[in-house]
Amino acid sequence: MTATSPATPAGDAVASRVRELLERDGWTQRRFAAAIGLDETKLSKSLAGRRRFAADELVAIADVTGETVNRLLHGRDDARIHTAVPGGAAAHRDAPAAPRGARETRRRILDAAWCLITDHGYHRVRTADVARACGTSPATIHYHFPTRSELLDEALRHNVKLAFDRQVAALGEVPDPHARLLRLIDLQLPSSELLRREWSIWIQVWAESAIDPARRELYWDSYDRWYRSVLMTLQDGADTGVFVAGRTEPLARQLTAMIDGLGIQVMARTPGAARDQMRAVLHDFIDRAVLADPGNTHRTETE
Repeated sequence: MTATSPATPAGDAVASRVRELLERDGWTQRRFAAAIGLDETKLSKSLAGRRRFAADELVAIADVTGETVNRLLHGRDDARIHTAVPGGAAAHRDAPAAPRGARETRRRILDAAWCLITDHGYHRVRTADVARACGTSPATIHYHFPTRSELLDEALRHNVKLAFDRQVAALGEVPDPHARLLRLIDLQLPSSELLRREWSIWIQVWAESAIDPARRELYWDSYDRWYRSVLMTLQDGADTGVFVAGRTEPLARQLTAMIDGLGIQVMARTPGAARDQMRAVLHDFIDRAVLADPGNTHRTETE
């Protein structure tokens, strides 16, 4: 999806949904453009249907409004797409029926807590630290998140939503399963600050889940969304003859385990482990074990 693409009926529907969100929450175009980091003129053209929202813009809109990119694009959170929809304890929760100010306060608290936990570690972050970071009081933090444990749980749900929104926005126009699988991997590499912070939350949740049974259901449901996204991509490839048939589930287990292990090595700054090496190892595995015709590894723009 590019910002210069002409408007389409689907694009008009997206523009209409975004306009409704601005009206619902009382945004002016200028303030909303600033909130999502978009030039006001570009926002105006997109809202009028003369310009399509880019993938990163849709992710920013979803983050600011509390909606999902899936709802922005397709009108519902659980629309069938190229990536798995969160379920169970990890499912997206509709924005609370509260004034915009209250929702913005909650979002500001969560953003601050998420950053502090990723940078300093869950056990080193105090409620007072979160209050100071977002310019509010500890009482306000406790109102929205009664316990510190709930902050970590919401940080994980925030991770799931970020990944889901990013994948929905980026994979919707990638019909080839091989190109889509490579793109899916690229979207998970701990390369940018945002992705490194997501990985930090995952690593901390893994550690907490190993010793705290109460946290495991949320972890299982959160990880299941990622596993199902890989699984459905592999199944699409097997159905079209691009990937080997009959081994979809074991390949999904192997591939997700490799991504986890390599990602932890990159995050721990293990000597010899880096994003490019991680990417190369995963691509090599796909070439040798996943493609139905390993000798015909057509390269894509994602490489």
